[in-house]
Amino acid sequence: MVWQKIFKETQGAVTKMNQTKKKLLPLGSIVYLEEGNQKLHIIGRGITFDDPDTGEQVFTDYMATLYPQGWQNEDVLFFQHDNIDKVVFEGYSDEEEERYMEIYSEWESHLDVPRKTID
Repeated sequence: MVWQKIFKETQGAVTKMNQTKKKLLPLGSIVYLEEGNQKLHIIGRGITFDDPDTGEQVFTDYMATLYPQGWQNEDVLFFQHDNIDKVVFEGYSDEEEERYMEIYSEWESHLDVPRKTID
């Protein structure tokens, strides 16, 4: 059936994407996290913050708000690219986004703040 072929091709593309160098999703993207049941709206990338669990500075790939509620009393979620289960909508991307990712990759390679492990 046609839908089965499309599903298999999509699975192959996702696997291939995961095997290549990490590329962050653009701002405005909507995602589900692993085992999540609430959509999240990505509002920040490359976030360093004081981890409330350890009191030390840590780094995450993304900062997001609940969708469709948005920013509510500074209630945001932090997560890594690997925590994303499903991309519902990919935000706007242009040549500035491509340039940003070049700069971001260089910045991340020199970052001395540990990545937060999120289970």
